[in-house]
Amino acid sequence: MSFQLFQLIFGMGLGVGIALFHRPIADFMLQQERALAALFHARGLPRPPLPTENQSRNMYFAVGVMLALIETGRLWLLTR
Repeated sequence: MSFQLFQLIFGMGLGVGIALFHRPIADFMLQQERALAALFHARGLPRPPLPTENQSRNMYFAVGVMLALIETGRLWLLTR
């Protein structure tokens, strides 16, 4: 049970961390996606359009909050 508790608390902390630092994470990932898109374009491969900065930031914030909520729910179920 202690390992599960550690795993759930770590997962909740990870979700909160992603939610708190969603802007730098999203900006870094968007920069990497742009570099990859340029590589695809140079080789003539079709690619979907890139998300905007705002869309990317909102997506990472939502992922962080959802992860924290899921882990909080699992922690609540474990302690009941």
